[in-house]
Amino acid sequence: MPDRARRKELLARYRQVRPQAGVYLIRNAGNGKALLGSTVNLRSLRNKLEFARETNLPGAVDGRLTRDVATFGIEAFSLEVLDVVDVTPEMTDDQIRDDLDMLEGLWRDKLDPSTLY
Repeated sequence: MPDRARRKELLARYRQVRPQAGVYLIRNAGNGKALLGSTVNLRSLRNKLEFARETNLPGAVDGRLTRDVATFGIEAFSLEVLDVVDVTPEMTDDQIRDDLDMLEGLWRDKLDPSTLY
């Protein structure tokens, strides 16, 4: 039974740990444009981009990039994390999303709109 108790403890700990949330750019080295966005799970976004590279399936990336992925290839795209939200266990999903929206807005104001998708 200690094995079952250990699994239960690990699962409870896993559920308490929140993924890293943040604001990002996906840069296109082929034309210099970038997609600005935010996500509650940066690891998942990294994994999607890596999956698209490994499988050469551009459908795994944001649909706004599809045409340029076909033109320049998935290797032309890189992920840059601009800001990370300091997520606390007390924060609700809505609070995290609100913080992300605010940070994304601040970054949108800083960046040249002509370089964004």
